Amino acid sequence: MAYPSDLTNDQWTHLEPLLTLSSKRGPKHGTDIRRVVDAMLDISYTGCQWRFLSDEFGPWTRVWSRFRRWWRNGTWTRVLTALHAWLRTALGRKDLRPSMVVIDTHLARGASNGGVTFHNQGGPYGRTNGAKRIVCVDVTGLPLCVRAVSASTSEARAVEQILDDLAYSGAGERLGLVLVDRGTAVSSATRVSAKFHYEVRRVGWDDPPRNEHGSKVFRPIRHAWRVEVAHGHLVRRRRLGRCFENTVASATGWLHVAAISEVLREISRTVTC
Repeated sequence: MAYPSDLTNDQWTHLEPLLTLSSKRGPKHGTDIRRVVDAMLDISYTGCQWRFLSDEFGPWTRVWSRFRRWWRNGTWTRVLTALHAWLRTALGRKDLRPSMVVIDTHLARGASNGGVTFHNQGGPYGRTNGAKRIVCVDVTGLPLCVRAVSASTSEARAVEQILDDLAYSGAGERLGLVLVDRGTAVSSATRVSAKFHYEVRRVGWDDPPRNEHGSKVFRPIRHAWRVEVAHGHLVRRRRLGRCFENTVASATGWLHVAAISEVLREISRTVTC
């Protein structure tokens, strides 16, 4: 039985080489790998618990172990970086790596199962227990790098961590400009800029735009609005409606699954056009 979240043949053509590349278990490793990915996408979209996964996908423990293995060995990061680079080329960008990125965070409420989790209150005055999701996009508006951290992580520290991830994946080779919101203090932006040798620029309205009646009106900030749209698209997956994970690694893994499916969806549109 096919599910709406299943990979298309075109999407699998791009994804399969990236997943089988990390295999060290011989030819049998890739025989059921597509169905395993379909199972992860089904959980991502529906918010299904592991033990309630349909039997059509096989034992849930097999899917879970593969999911865990991929976030442990960095497969998710490598896949997202490679797919994003391919899409930039398909969209007519001259270089595989961006020269400008936009970084922003989103606070997701934590849903603990009673055990020890990484969820805590957000910020020095925050009262929401949860996780902070960091998303980095380029001019295409599609996720280039993602990460989940504890809610209390400061904006500056979140920017540092995602820039470390960009450097690790090789996606920051051409990077020269990083846009962040005003949640990052001026002193913190200066410190991060000196550490990574990028220009870290705080963006936002000094005086909110108003209409002729003096009321505040919404006006998107150039380039910065792209990361807000990316956050909105990612949380359409019900698994991300709240942070149900007990570890940072697992929460980051599901964020990667959502980001990869977003890039794959755009690849399908590009190939069709």
